[in-house]
Amino acid sequence: MPTFYQARVGAVIVLLSAFLAGCGDSSKQAGPPPPAVTVTKPVQRKIVDHDEYVGRFVAVDAVEIRARVSGYLDKIHFQDGQMVKQGDLLFTIDKRPFQNTLDQARANLAQAKANLAFTDADLARAQQLVRDKTITEQTFDQRTQANRNAQASVSANEAAVRQAELDIEFTELRAPVDGRIGDRRVSPGNLVTGGAGGGTTLLGNIVSIDPIRFEFTFDEASFLRYERIFKSGTDLASRAKGVTIQLKLIDEPKYAHEGKVDFIDNVIDRSTGTMRGRAVFLNANGIFTPGMFARVRVPGSQSYDALLVPDAAIGSEQIRKFVFVVGAENTVAQKYVTLGQTADDGLRVIKDGLTADDRVVVNGLMRARAGAKVTPQEQTPAAPPTAPSAAPAEPAADPAKKN
Repeated sequence: MPTFYQARVGAVIVLLSAFLAGCGDSSKQAGPPPPAVTVTKPVQRKIVDHDEYVGRFVAVDAVEIRARVSGYLDKIHFQDGQMVKQGDLLFTIDKRPFQNTLDQARANLAQAKANLAFTDADLARAQQLVRDKTITEQTFDQRTQANRNAQASVSANEAAVRQAELDIEFTELRAPVDGRIGDRRVSPGNLVTGGAGGGTTLLGNIVSIDPIRFEFTFDEASFLRYERIFKSGTDLASRAKGVTIQLKLIDEPKYAHEGKVDFIDNVIDRSTGTMRGRAVFLNANGIFTPGMFARVRVPGSQSYDALLVPDAAIGSEQIRKFVFVVGAENTVAQKYVTLGQTADDGLRVIKDGLTADDRVVVNGLMRARAGAKVTPQEQTPAAPPTAPSAAPAEPAADPAKKN
């Protein structure tokens, strides 16, 4: 028979074993909860893809100022680099030699007209005398020839006067177009060589500012794509004038300027395999300058329905991209996706791999694992921007698309 103390020790041991067993079961039941992640459904939106190109501004009008007559430069009537209007006086060549030539020509014309008046009167008398047989036909012919010579002299002197007047006009060089003039190339007092042939003196140059053109090139594959879009009946075409494109300068974060395509070249360059395009932009504030680089964004597709997710939701697995989606039982699944371009609000277009009902993990990717359970927290999808469009993805190595 066990003693009283042995019985009590046995009871304590039994109770302690039960307590420890209960503690073990409790520790198994009180494990950590599934990690919390933020999920949202893809944004559905109509998108137009865009292509990016780098190009240069060129002036609509670029004129070299050269004299049409030779002489000594007398005055300069502008400040280097100023804006000028069509017709503004720029240079003056010494007029005195040309004025003398004009005065001489006018005097010669007056003398020729006096001779013509005399021969006209003499010919009228000769006509009456030849009818009266007072003079011979030979004498009448001589007076007729003299009258013709006087008429020719008047015509020649009139032409000399017109040329002298034109030379006087050419001594004033005026701006042929509106624009910005460069610096003077010749100082007053220097001899200026003019004329229509080579060897004339360059006095300055003017480039128009508003509007201004922008030239860029695109590759043959893009040209074919644009042509097919054009033939499908849309207005997003390379050869369709009036297509709206956006532009940004090298120090601007967004495409803040709009212009219109006004020309596409008629041949593909054989050495580069590219086609030249041109657009026109308004430039009232004069910030665009001929020769300046900028980047343009050209519509590169028809409008289509697209799914978009935040860039933060996209993961990388070597060269493949994926997103985590949460199923009905809050189990994470991994889906490989094909990326499109980035929209203006920063969302990324998903070309393939997602459906509109998928709940995409947008926050907490590091806590999500394929096949694991999570605690999803719903997030309202982002609202669409006022002008939905897609910005280009990172450009590939292409001679026509420069970074």
